[in-house]
Amino acid sequence: MPKASKPPSRPTKGRADLARLRRMTDAEIEATSPPELRNLPDDFWQGARVVTPVSKEAISIRLDSDVVAFFRKAGPRYQSRINAVLRSYVDEMGQQKRRRPAKRAG
Repeated sequence: MPKASKPPSRPTKGRADLARLRRMTDAEIEATSPPELRNLPDDFWQGARVVTPVSKEAISIRLDSDVVAFFRKAGPRYQSRINAVLRSYVDEMGQQKRRRPAKRAG
């Protein structure tokens, strides 16, 4: 009787199986990559920066139902996408504040 093969190990949610990834060839990685990550230009990661996750705070917020529907329609992690939009707004407002000349006392 043939020995049953062991199913591939599954990392816990949010954890990559780094040992398995290190054993993979570039061709294997490319074959299993999502379509949107294939054929990236050579300079794609040139401007990349490491972003250290910040702690999150659980809150209750009231949003327009069509806004929530818009983000949910894109699939799981819609709350993270809402946070990303709010983060970009906060970052932009901070940059605008730094660009504004200081008001002179009259």
